[in-house]
Amino acid sequence: MVGAVLTQNTAWTNVERAIKNLRRAGCLSAKSILATDPEELATLIKPSGYFNIKERRLRSLCEWFRDRGGLSRLRRYSTSTLRDDLLAVHGIGPETADDIVLYAFHRPVFVIDAYTRRLFSRLKLINGDEPYDALRLGIEAALDPDPPMFNEYHALIVRHAKETCTERQNCRHCRVEKPL
Repeated sequence: MVGAVLTQNTAWTNVERAIKNLRRAGCLSAKSILATDPEELATLIKPSGYFNIKERRLRSLCEWFRDRGGLSRLRRYSTSTLRDDLLAVHGIGPETADDIVLYAFHRPVFVIDAYTRRLFSRLKLINGDEPYDALRLGIEAALDPDPPMFNEYHALIVRHAKETCTERQNCRHCRVEKPL
C-alpha cells in the first residue's frame, strides 16, 4: 500500500529507495508511519519525489487503514466497497486504489496506467482517451476474474512498455502482434 502511494508520478527505482529508508527507520506499518514526525517522514520518502505531498497522502492512507480496523477487517469488505472507500481517501485516485485492491487485497481489479494506455493505443485496441473506469471495466469483462493473472498481465505490460513500447515510438522492434 505504501508503494502504491509512493509510485505516483515517479519511477519504481526511486520508490524502492524510499521504502528502503522507511524499512531502515522501522517505519513501514500504519502505526509507525502515523507516529513519525511529518518532516521526518517526508525526509524518509524524499527519493520518491513530491515528498511533502506524498507524506500527507501516505498519512491519510494510514489513518484510513487504522480507522477501518486494519487488514483483517478490510479483507471483509466487498471489492467495490473497498475500492469506493479507498477513492474517498485524500490523494488516492483510481489507479492507486486499484493498485492497492489488486496487490494488497488480491482482488480482480485491473490497474490502468500510462503503460497500459500506451500499449493498447499503439495496438489500436483503444483510442487512448477513454475514461479510466470504462477502460478498466472493459478489460475486466474480457478476462476471467483472476487476481494473479491480472497481476501478471499488468507486470508484463509494464515490462514491455519500459523495454520496447517506450514513449518514443519504435514499433518495428515490437514482438506483440496486432490483433486480427
